[in-house]
Amino acid sequence: MPVNHGYKIALIGAGSAAWAIRLVKDLALMPSLSGSTVVLMDINEERLALVTRFAKRYVSEIKANLNIVATTDRREAIRDSDFVVNSTLAKGHGHYERMREISERYGYYRGINSVEWNMVSDYHTIWGYYQFKLALDIANDVVDYAPNAWLLNVSNPVFELTTLISRQTKAKVIGLCDGYYGYRDLLRVLGLDEGKAEVEVIGVNHDIWLTKFRYNGEEAYHLIDEWLSKRVNEYWARWREEQSNPFDVHVSPAAADMYRAYGLWPIGDTVRSGTWKYHWDLKTKQYWYGPLGGPDSEIGWAMYLTWHKIEFNELTRALGNESKPLTDYIPPVRSEGEPATMVIEAMVEDKAKRIEVNVPNQGSIPGIPDDVAVEMPTVIDGKGIHRLSFSNLPKAWGRVLRYAIIPRITRAEWAIDAFLEGGRDALFNWLIVDPRTKSNEQVNQVIDAILNMPGNEEMARHFR
Repeated sequence: MPVNHGYKIALIGAGSAAWAIRLVKDLALMPSLSGSTVVLMDINEERLALVTRFAKRYVSEIKANLNIVATTDRREAIRDSDFVVNSTLAKGHGHYERMREISERYGYYRGINSVEWNMVSDYHTIWGYYQFKLALDIANDVVDYAPNAWLLNVSNPVFELTTLISRQTKAKVIGLCDGYYGYRDLLRVLGLDEGKAEVEVIGVNHDIWLTKFRYNGEEAYHLIDEWLSKRVNEYWARWREEQSNPFDVHVSPAAADMYRAYGLWPIGDTVRSGTWKYHWDLKTKQYWYGPLGGPDSEIGWAMYLTWHKIEFNELTRALGNESKPLTDYIPPVRSEGEPATMVIEAMVEDKAKRIEVNVPNQGSIPGIPDDVAVEMPTVIDGKGIHRLSFSNLPKAWGRVLRYAIIPRITRAEWAIDAFLEGGRDALFNWLIVDPRTKSNEQVNQVIDAILNMPGNEEMARHFR
């Protein structure tokens, strides 16, 4: 891919204000994108107008040569693009929170969507019909209107959507997630210098594991063992007293317990999932994830949704203050390790970079089917993605594969089949094996309640 041809980058779902603005900031700070156009697209005109005003003013303040365009027409945004970034959430958080509330009325704590190895609150699978449909529609538009573009999917569920799109379309899709950087918290707690550490993290999205850990050129897993035997209780005591961020769980009791059970340290959002051992109720979550119960408890998730509202209001206030530059609110400094900009930069500058992405396995990780999207390091340059081989894995990988990865893949296939084939049985069979289920009647009642919810009319036709 040649440099400086004036690229077109479409951001679909640009109404996700804080994320979109920070991505525009990072793109504007890339010299190799000088003269390029960023198209902001969203169906919410009010949020789109806010983000567009903010982006144009910010780009002007930092004197970047980046053209900002806005549209509510998805196909026009995608047409002739070089990169399409999908950050959409069909119907918004409120829709899924209503389904969660209905689920809990029928005995399904945190929703029917929450199951083993899939406890993350915005990782919508079995009830994600609209999210799957929107992502597939976007991918088909890319094939029709920008067949040479790279589709960078940052929308959850990254695992299912990347797998679905790669199987059902010819789009050049890459799934992206920054949960991989959870290893940095482990290094921080251990008191290690990241620059001296060599890590390798592989698996499937939200089910990824530290398969290589070296420090100063030597095997370093023993440093975790020493910390667990000598310093862990002191750290957790302080952590429980001081915890203010529900996402501070990467070195939690749940993470350590998973390490003891499976033999490798869980990374990023993996820690938030696991089996029902960690998730029966709020008290259980608080034991494993701290006083806030982790980001997916009723406490932690409410905090997350509130932060979204606060951040949007702060953006609105910043934009309304003409006397204060927006760079005071968001300094003009590249975000460290932002996956989408890393991929774009590697491709447009044709400089090989090792980047963690989600792509179909195609033989890279043993024991996982070729057409399943895996999360792993790859090398990316102007020619695209170059997969690496992970044949020399630690012995513990076999246990992780059997007891964590394969169950997660099974649930993903279940959700994909439910979306593609429909029918009530898909939902019934998902729930009848759920440990929260006490009777067939309970299953049928919660299915009826969710499908009869206003806004789920199309989903109801699909599953009946």
